[in-house]
Amino acid sequence: MTPTEERWIASLAKMALAGEWEAAALLERGQVWLGSRPRWWLRLVHRLLRQFGPGTRPRLSRVESFLRRDPWLRKVLLKGDLKGDANPPEPVQCAARGRPATWKLPSFTRPVELASWLRVSVGELEWLADAQGWRSGEACERLGHYHYRWLRKRDGSARLIESPKQHLKLIQRGLLDAVVSAIPAHESAHGFQPGRSTLTHVGPHIGREVVLKYDLRDFFTRVTRPRVQAVFRTAGYPEAVAALLAALCTHRTPARIWRQFPGFETDPLIRARARNWQCPHLPQGAPTSPALANLVAYRLDCRLAGLAKAAGASYTRYADDLLFSGGSELARGAERFGIMVGAIALEEGFELNTRKTRVLRRGVAQRAVGLVLNDRINVPRAEYDRLKAILHHCVRQGPAGQNREGVPDFAAHLAGRVAYVTQTNPQRGARLQQWLDQIDWSRSSESAAAT
Repeated sequence: MTPTEERWIASLAKMALAGEWEAAALLERGQVWLGSRPRWWLRLVHRLLRQFGPGTRPRLSRVESFLRRDPWLRKVLLKGDLKGDANPPEPVQCAARGRPATWKLPSFTRPVELASWLRVSVGELEWLADAQGWRSGEACERLGHYHYRWLRKRDGSARLIESPKQHLKLIQRGLLDAVVSAIPAHESAHGFQPGRSTLTHVGPHIGREVVLKYDLRDFFTRVTRPRVQAVFRTAGYPEAVAALLAALCTHRTPARIWRQFPGFETDPLIRARARNWQCPHLPQGAPTSPALANLVAYRLDCRLAGLAKAAGASYTRYADDLLFSGGSELARGAERFGIMVGAIALEEGFELNTRKTRVLRRGVAQRAVGLVLNDRINVPRAEYDRLKAILHHCVRQGPAGQNREGVPDFAAHLAGRVAYVTQTNPQRGARLQQWLDQIDWSRSSESAAAT
């Protein structure tokens, strides 16, 4: 293929993607760009829609590849009648058909418009996005946009917290408030959703014959940059803008960090998991990550909700925690049901952590996200007793010696824990509140002054 033909196909692909991905809109744009409506363009539009489907615009590279391989378009190239404007039209913002068309989102059709809305220059925007990962290398620690912190978990492994630095965090919060939060998640998602909590997550599963618990392994690292970009393209943003938005919200972890994962040097399975950080993914610690993870998991929620409905069960998801509950039918087929859940998760780009799978029947404590839900929502008895003991010692001996974990604002910490118990069980909460009201916090300040 000659350079002239390559340039013409590139312009043809950009023209096709400059607006709505529907037959009528494609035909109209082609007529304007070509100056006529040749028969080959009509046939090509039908082949494009058959290949990629109507609605969401496909990637530019995929359209160009399809056009280069199309045998009918080759005949047009052989004739040498390459009509068309040298400059394809500028892309416009147009959401996919259906519900995305109703989303109220700010309009950015070019990177310069996005930069202006964020009040940065285009160069600064590209520096913050770091789409090529230049600042993820070994020599760019001070120039990178993230801080890293390892948190040890109870099972001996660790969780990597990747916190954006102040400038990037402000950008991400702006995108979260104006763009990401305006895109609705599935109704089964209860984590990081306004008006929802762990209480609404477990609410549909109270007093059921069986509760099935599943956990998604490496939830955030499996949400990669192309999947985030697909969310923004579904919202209608042109590919160049969607790519920048996705790059601002994802990150490639430097090798010097993910090589610190416990067991990396000795366990090949852990090495395979740790390398998930090598690909651009949602960083656990960025303000946009939880909401974007919910949006990427929309298809997963749709399919799991459908599976639950077919089995006469209820389904909710709180981040990476999946809950199903039902009656005797679900209890009898729990093993087969779990296999289907795992298969759907794999098909949607996720993976179950089978070590955390639990089948909880009525005869045992049905616990999820730290709550007991056999007959009503309750905090576990051991946790309630532990909190009551702390409050008792604070009243008798003063609060100074009870803050063994070094919580910065111990009074607010205890008040929050009591309020949480009150939400689940008002009677228990009232008893704890009585102890909390008797604490003399001046004894804590006197002890600190003496020290």
